[in-house]
Amino acid sequence: MPFRLPISFLIVVALAGLLGTGCVRKQFFQPDARPDSVRSQPLPASADSVRGATAGRQYARHGKLYGALVGQHHRRTWGAPVTVPVLQLATAQPGGLRPGKIGGGFNSTSLGLTATGGPGYVLRTVDKDPRRATPRWLRGTFLVNVLRDNVSATNPYAALAVPPLAQAVGVPFTSPRLFYVRPDDPAFQRDSLRLFRGQLALLEEKAAVPVGRPGLKRAAVVGSDVVFAALFASLNNRLDQPALLQARLLDGWLGDWDRHPGQWNWTVNKQAQAGITSYYPLPKDRDMVFYRLDDGALGWFIGHVALPHWATFGPRFGKAAHLLSSGKYLDVRGLNSLTRAQFQAAALAMQQRLPDSLISRAVRRLPPAAFALEGPRLIAALQARRAALPRFATDFYQLLARNPRLGGTAQAERFEVHRYADSTVVAIYPAKTAANDAAPPPYRRTFFPGETRVIQLEGLGGEDVFVVTEHAAKPVGLPRLRLYGGPGTDEFSKPQNSKGLRFSQDSAPAKQAYDQLPKE
Repeated sequence: MPFRLPISFLIVVALAGLLGTGCVRKQFFQPDARPDSVRSQPLPASADSVRGATAGRQYARHGKLYGALVGQHHRRTWGAPVTVPVLQLATAQPGGLRPGKIGGGFNSTSLGLTATGGPGYVLRTVDKDPRRATPRWLRGTFLVNVLRDNVSATNPYAALAVPPLAQAVGVPFTSPRLFYVRPDDPAFQRDSLRLFRGQLALLEEKAAVPVGRPGLKRAAVVGSDVVFAALFASLNNRLDQPALLQARLLDGWLGDWDRHPGQWNWTVNKQAQAGITSYYPLPKDRDMVFYRLDDGALGWFIGHVALPHWATFGPRFGKAAHLLSSGKYLDVRGLNSLTRAQFQAAALAMQQRLPDSLISRAVRRLPPAAFALEGPRLIAALQARRAALPRFATDFYQLLARNPRLGGTAQAERFEVHRYADSTVVAIYPAKTAANDAAPPPYRRTFFPGETRVIQLEGLGGEDVFVVTEHAAKPVGLPRLRLYGGPGTDEFSKPQNSKGLRFSQDSAPAKQAYDQLPKE
């Protein structure tokens, strides 16, 4: 996603910079995960594990004043000594793994790995470097120090706790494993792989496996840009909305706020008889689970004022509008057919599938030293958030129901809107659908004035037809209707008596256009 720095955030980091140096520190990261006391000693060739390794002890070297002002975050966990197996690519998976292409997002460094006769894997460094996410003219300043130090707000081992929780609620997951990469490993001697040497890394499958969907395990996996291009091309291409809702409720429960379109893969499920292709969501990159930022004065300001979507995980949910805002693009287009009852049913089912015993077992997947520091607090917070899941689901539903956006495709569609005194029904059909066709429309939903203020319909491509019918004795004012025809010549059938209705042959404003591809 494009990296933007609000003015309020720049003010905060300027204050934080007063505690550090004026320029970026060249030696910020630990040179090796092994303790300094033994790092000078070569690791024996026969070593299958290392003791006393740390994910990032540089984060735990600040004093009490810094902790009070900026925040303690997960600093002690980053500096906690753990015992970790040594990565051996030849034996990590049956048949071995071979290094492939280097990659990674703004923060992570990753390495694609290929396996003989099996799925692909990826190795990602536990520690992150957000330097490349900053504008070039800021990369030599103290701002980089501040952003790097903010990595301490993440829990380095949180992804290890996710698999049993995701499996229990039917959300696809990968199974990350923690390893230490030898500095002298021959497979990591290329200069592009230098950031892996001597560091802790997570090895996991490239794509999550659908839970309880055996027929999808070997289906094609694509990214969000491919999926949404398909959705904008034909009504026969659809998202699996109930599955996406489950995944998004799990995101909220875990406090995983960084869920933009680039954080998802999708499995292609073609139904040959019906001619329908559905896309099943596969979450990835659980870096922001159990995030903690607001436990210091400046950290609180950043998390509650400057960048409220950097949501701290705790016993209580924050505002759904903040916690889930990074996934707004997906939610607006991928949850627009679901009702309040479906949101509630999903939350209640999730509650039942997350007993205390499972939560405790999942959190105990953290390394023992990390569990000793964080385990009881995390377990208590997950239990409290589980109790609040129905209310959170209601808040999430209301957030999306307030101003829904519904779109057609590049083909011609027929939009039918029936306005009643107590509700408004929207249905979308292919334009050539016969009037006596008994098949259900690809999209149909009832909206209520107590929940929805404005419904925006976008015809997009093709010669679309918009038909609005008033059924009430008096014109209905809510929800208001905003109809955009888009390119081409569309047909609009307007009732004689109408209120709160506006039609434009033009496309919707660019920032809100339904068919804009996601920015990853």
